[in-house]
Amino acid sequence: MDLKPFIRKFRDRFAEVEALLSAPDAFANPQRGQELTREHSRLRDLVESGETLERITRELAENRELLAAESAGSEMAVMLAEEITRLEREEARVANKVRLGILPPSPVDSRNSILEIRGAAGGAESALFAADLLRMYQRYAETKGWRFEVLDASPSDLGGYKDAVVSVTGDEVYKWLKFESGVHRVQRVPATEAQGRIHTSTVTVAVLPEAQEVDVVIRPEDLDIQVCRAGGHGGQGVNTTDSAVRIVHKPTGTEVRCQDERSQQKNKAKAMMVLRSRILEARVAEENAKYAAERKSQVGTGERSEKSRTYNFPQNRVTDHRIDLTLYNLSSVIDGNLDPVVEPLMADSMQRRLAEIAV
Repeated sequence: MDLKPFIRKFRDRFAEVEALLSAPDAFANPQRGQELTREHSRLRDLVESGETLERITRELAENRELLAAESAGSEMAVMLAEEITRLEREEARVANKVRLGILPPSPVDSRNSILEIRGAAGGAESALFAADLLRMYQRYAETKGWRFEVLDASPSDLGGYKDAVVSVTGDEVYKWLKFESGVHRVQRVPATEAQGRIHTSTVTVAVLPEAQEVDVVIRPEDLDIQVCRAGGHGGQGVNTTDSAVRIVHKPTGTEVRCQDERSQQKNKAKAMMVLRSRILEARVAEENAKYAAERKSQVGTGERSEKSRTYNFPQNRVTDHRIDLTLYNLSSVIDGNLDPVVEPLMADSMQRRLAEIAV
């Protein structure tokens, strides 16, 4: 993929965003101002990466030209070959970063996350491994500078956890944790095994982007507003004027009535405030229900045959079955060094999205 056109686009958009941020009214809308600031930071990094990539490409061309003019096996040829190898590795790394920038950032990647860990097949050993995973994610959060707060947990008899629910807050939490969802299988000799036999157990992990309040935009044409005479107890003015307001939000069927004030306008303002609150509450509930459905699809049934990742302790091996990744550093991974597993998953996801864009 030719990255030059994308690098030019990054530069052009970076200049546009800088101009927008320099305008006197840049932060008249605080939310828009924050969005522009985040985009400016992202584009600045991409422009710098693009310039680095262009420099490396030039240096590679120069070194290859020099190597072609050298005698094979000479000291200079050996040095040039080593430098070319180093530059090629660096070029691949920086190009990968630029490719990532081509993809529009996911709107939920920057969200905090709810992490749910539940023992599945394997009884007591499953609960013990759930505790191991909980510690693994806590240590990973520490390396990322995130806040890790256990909201709810059900301890097991042997020191493990039947289940645990955790809030993880910080920078781009969901982006780094979302690939942890699935069935995690462990193969090891449990502490409770007297014969030294290897057991296989599973734990389900669900990572959900934290539900956020959404802005409620109510269109006038979606409202049925009626005014009527207030009823019930009240002063003479309240009961004898058309001050009561009844509002129905037609898309949702939400109905609000307000007659507390003598003023029709004040009653309407209060009714609109209540209406917005009710619609917001309903939308958040709907969002939470969507996440609950997403969780169910993420973790499956938790059977041993369903697995996203296997932790084989006798072989010090971690295998992620989704991308056929095998690493022999289980002790490091279980101690919270998850990036060697997560980064290839992110790269695979990026490649598949880029392939879709290319098509």
